[in-house]
Amino acid sequence: MEYILGIDIGTGSTKGVAVDLQYKPIGSSQSFYPTTSSEPGYSEQNPLLIWEACCKVITEQINLRGRSPKIISLSCAMHSLIAVDSGGEAIIPMMTWADNRAANFADQLLSQGSGIEIYLKTGTPVHAMSPLCKIGWIRSHLPEVFSRTEKFISIKEYIWFKLFGVFEIDHSVASCTGLMELDSLCWYTAALNAAGIQEEQLSRLVSTAFYRAFPEAIPGMEAVTAGVPVVIGATDGCLANLGTGAIAPGIGALTIGTSGALRVSAECSRFNKEAMTFSYRLDEKIYINGGPVNNGGIALKWQLKNILGTSQLREEDYETAFRSVSNLGPGADGLLFLPYLQGERAPVWDARSCGVFFGLNLSHTSDHMTRAVIEGICFALEDVLNALERSGQQVDRIHVSGGFVASAVWLQILADITGKELVLISVDDASAIGATILAAKAIGLESDYPMPNIKEATRIYPDKQTHKKYMEIFEIYVALYPALKEQMHRLHKLSNNPSSAGLL
Repeated sequence: MEYILGIDIGTGSTKGVAVDLQYKPIGSSQSFYPTTSSEPGYSEQNPLLIWEACCKVITEQINLRGRSPKIISLSCAMHSLIAVDSGGEAIIPMMTWADNRAANFADQLLSQGSGIEIYLKTGTPVHAMSPLCKIGWIRSHLPEVFSRTEKFISIKEYIWFKLFGVFEIDHSVASCTGLMELDSLCWYTAALNAAGIQEEQLSRLVSTAFYRAFPEAIPGMEAVTAGVPVVIGATDGCLANLGTGAIAPGIGALTIGTSGALRVSAECSRFNKEAMTFSYRLDEKIYINGGPVNNGGIALKWQLKNILGTSQLREEDYETAFRSVSNLGPGADGLLFLPYLQGERAPVWDARSCGVFFGLNLSHTSDHMTRAVIEGICFALEDVLNALERSGQQVDRIHVSGGFVASAVWLQILADITGKELVLISVDDASAIGATILAAKAIGLESDYPMPNIKEATRIYPDKQTHKKYMEIFEIYVALYPALKEQMHRLHKLSNNPSSAGLL
């Protein structure tokens, strides 16, 4: 059987998903790798382990199928940065999207006024996550590393160089760097100046449909037949829209994993300067506008492990938690949760914000707290949805994917809070499937992007009365952060100042 292999290079693992020529999954392999934090605010990975994971999942799928795929296509997580030498080897560990050490650089760029101009030209929020800010931090704090660096690249460029020996970057990954002008699809000189680099220190820009033939004798990938087209692909977020069929007007794509993001496709960029919603590229014609949140499934995991004391979380622990909150009404009997456990990105963009239970009293139980956490995650996504709609982006229906959305209870709460129809397309393979769809069009198997058949997909509809109740609660939710922001920052300063350690 002929098949296409989509490779999704994620933050926690790389997954290879094989689909038939109707884009139905026929098998998958997954390989995990660790994230380390050598200092507070650091989030680092060894890119060589990620390369080995790619080799492993590709080889496993070929061995299972008994033949090489018709096409291989790549998806990857956004905002990674690797400083490499001329041989493509990492000089320091890779900085992931969650690395926060460039927060001060981002604040300074925004305070100078040039930050907003760069945001409006590149579509990438000025934040510690962006490669622009990471490069600026390296230049200021690691000058020796900066001077030794031949190229600043993403994890996909690292894999691509391992395969083909050239530095090339697709327009989708480049659109998430804060360094590429969104409309012209060229490196943006003002952003490069802000980072302190030249265009020669970045990879050559290519289309997301660009491909090369798999070379002879790549160690670790001997199973791949030479000549198989390898499509460079796009980012995981943009490809999740494609994989869930959310590239038509009015259809949003929501991914909830450890973090979360809501995205809508459009023919042009749309900005909300106050909320710094992003605008990225799927290809030369399609923009993906949206907003990310830091705290998705990780907040519920924190509640179950750290608060309820479940040491080893299993699937049944989540099922028990959802059953326990299903009998509680909207608002958890007056308990709200601001889910900023890892700081927050859209719409507040505040790394110094923190989580808050609000309204806690003696009548509340652990079940109330769990429901408040779930509702808090959904309120955060509603906050992003409102920001998108205020920018003129219409959202009538939301296609949902991600490993933390299998619960009917969670989905109903999300539908009731957003007031939107939800369509559950795929549990956790949307980006890899999107990569296979993009690849089919890239090499001419399709004249346009084929859309998934959603007639049999699970649909969840909001309850109008419950939505009305939630909107009253949401007014309180959105008022909490502005009211507490100053005190959050004071507490953050105290807790991160060694001389104040004894005060807390």
